[in-house]
Amino acid sequence: MKFVQITDLHIVPPGARLHDLNPADRLASCIADVNRHREDVEFCVFTGDLADRGEREAYDVLREILEDLAIPHHLMLGNHDARAPFLDAFPEAPRDGNGFVQFQLETDEGSFIFLDTLDEGNRTGLCCDKRRGWLSERLRDSGSRPVYLFMHHPPFDIGIPSMDNIKLDGIDTFARVVQESTNIRHLFFGHVHRPVSGSWHGIPFSALPSTNHQIGPDFVNVSPMPYTRGPAAYAIVHLDDDQVVVHTKFVDE
Repeated sequence: MKFVQITDLHIVPPGARLHDLNPADRLASCIADVNRHREDVEFCVFTGDLADRGEREAYDVLREILEDLAIPHHLMLGNHDARAPFLDAFPEAPRDGNGFVQFQLETDEGSFIFLDTLDEGNRTGLCCDKRRGWLSERLRDSGSRPVYLFMHHPPFDIGIPSMDNIKLDGIDTFARVVQESTNIRHLFFGHVHRPVSGSWHGIPFSALPSTNHQIGPDFVNVSPMPYTRGPAAYAIVHLDDDQVVVHTKFVDE
């Protein structure tokens, strides 16, 4: 099985720019590149920060761009998003019983769980009691099947202080929920605007660059945020019974 991960789009309303870049044009280039290699790709997941300031106009721009994507897609929320405007633009987006934009996808390769970590008004992420309960139930429902977990915020430090300052809150409690399961094969997240990989509590993880601006490798300072330029990128993930392989594809501009 093959799927694509795209993250941190930071779409802005028409006519606006962000860090002197046009997020919509850069995403469109990324979508066009995905379409050129879509033959055996099952779906594309967007792991949050769809809009930069959560405006309805930005989500309308995103919806128009996504009309060109030739494969099914799943949208997740990040700290720059806002649920109400997002749901106005994407009323078909799946939600749990408490209104969070999180859902589970069952496939022949296993169970894909997409978690909502948006804490509106804060840059840090949150997995509250209701969301932890939902996640715990989904993990139990998965039984012995392979699980692939997706979220926007990393639930641990990555070694860049400016990003570690805005990671998921309550990481110890979240870790206890995740450790209830022994079959999480991989954790995918966004937020950090960098290609990062490793393992956490024995769970392999990966993150990738934004389609717009990137974060530099400043391992010392909490501020300012070390914004940098760089090409848009997405991940192509290959799943087999005995391996998970994540490729980062940089888009030529």
